[in-house]
Amino acid sequence: MSDISMTDAQSGERELWPALAKGWRQKCPSCGQGKLLHSYLKVNDTCEACEQELHHHRADDGPAYLTILIVGHIMAPALLIAFKTFRPEPLVLFGIFAVGCTALSLYLLPRLKGAVVGFQWARRMHGFDDLTR
Repeated sequence: MSDISMTDAQSGERELWPALAKGWRQKCPSCGQGKLLHSYLKVNDTCEACEQELHHHRADDGPAYLTILIVGHIMAPALLIAFKTFRPEPLVLFGIFAVGCTALSLYLLPRLKGAVVGFQWARRMHGFDDLTR
């Protein structure tokens, strides 16, 4: 066996799916205990539980684009099905889908931001490359 092959712990690999799940739950991707976000979308500078630095994330517009993508792919077919099946009045259809799109967007946005930060942590992007954690 060669010296090039290293175990995950030695190479510093981090598990992607657990980090995404912790981020989705808005918890620290490192320990899963501390809160990732404060306010609505602001990422804490450090984890209150494990002191993992979180300030160097670069989520930027990624969570918003993902939210639009998911909401659009859910609500557009639902709109078509509702229109073809029930033929509601246009104002009723608009009201229901406006509220639905807004509610789904508000639900998804912080969770997707947490998942993006978890992804960046797991892949050691943008300053998350500290091998001690």
